Amino acid sequence: MAEAAEEAGLSASVPSCPGWTVRDLLFHTGSVHRWAASIVGKTGDKHQRVIGGDPLKDAEYRPADDKLLTWFREGHAELVRTLEAAPEDLDVWHFLPASTPLSFWVRRQTHETIVHRVDAEQAGGSITPIDPDVALDGLNELLIGFLPRRRHKLRSDEPKTMVVQTTDRPLAWRLSISTEPVVCEPVLDPGEADAFVRGPAERLYLALWNRAPLSSVETSGDEQLLRSWSASVQVTWN
Repeated sequence: MAEAAEEAGLSASVPSCPGWTVRDLLFHTGSVHRWAASIVGKTGDKHQRVIGGDPLKDAEYRPADDKLLTWFREGHAELVRTLEAAPEDLDVWHFLPASTPLSFWVRRQTHETIVHRVDAEQAGGSITPIDPDVALDGLNELLIGFLPRRRHKLRSDEPKTMVVQTTDRPLAWRLSISTEPVVCEPVLDPGEADAFVRGPAERLYLALWNRAPLSSVETSGDEQLLRSWSASVQVTWN
C-alpha cells in the first residue's frame, strides 16, 4: 500500500473514495492501524475492555507530507508486532462475531489494509492479485459480519433473496432481504433466488466491497435489487 501510494503521489485522487486523496487514504488507514493496535496491545490485564471510538478523531496528530509514508509504515509494523505478540486468549472489545477477539482483529485489519491497498493502487497503477482464500474470508466478513448490521440499508418492501456464489470455490451465501436487516447464511446448494451474483472469489471481493463495478462479475435476476448494492452497502465509521 505504501509503495502504491508513493507511486501515485499524495495528491492523487482515489477513485473508489470520492473526495479523498492518497494523503487522506494513508492517514485514515494508518490511524486505524494505531487504533487497532492500541486495543489489542493493552497490557497488564488481558481482560481489560476498551470501547473503540473514531480512529480519525482520536488520532493524536496528522503527519506532514514528508513524514506521512514513514508514519504509515511504522504504524503498520507496530500493528503486526502487536497482533503477533497477543495471547490466543486475549479478551478485548470487538464489534463483529468471531471465534476469538484476536481472530477478529487479525481478520479486520487484514481486510482493512487490503481494501485500502486496492484504493491506493487504483489511484496510480495496477491492482495486486488477492489470494482466493483471503478473498473468500473477506467475503465472509462482509456478508456474514457487516451486512446484517442495522446501519446497512440493503432493504426491500417485498421480501427477496439474493445469492452470492463463488465459481472457483464450492461456496455460496444466501441473503434474505426485507424491511429488516439482512439475514445471510452460507450454503452449498443456493437453490432459486430473485438475484444472483457469481464470479471468482477475488473478483467478487472487489465488486462487493465496491472496489470494482458489479458488472465485473456475472449477475442475473432482479436488476433493481442488484443496482441498489453499491449505494446500500457501505462500511463507514458513522
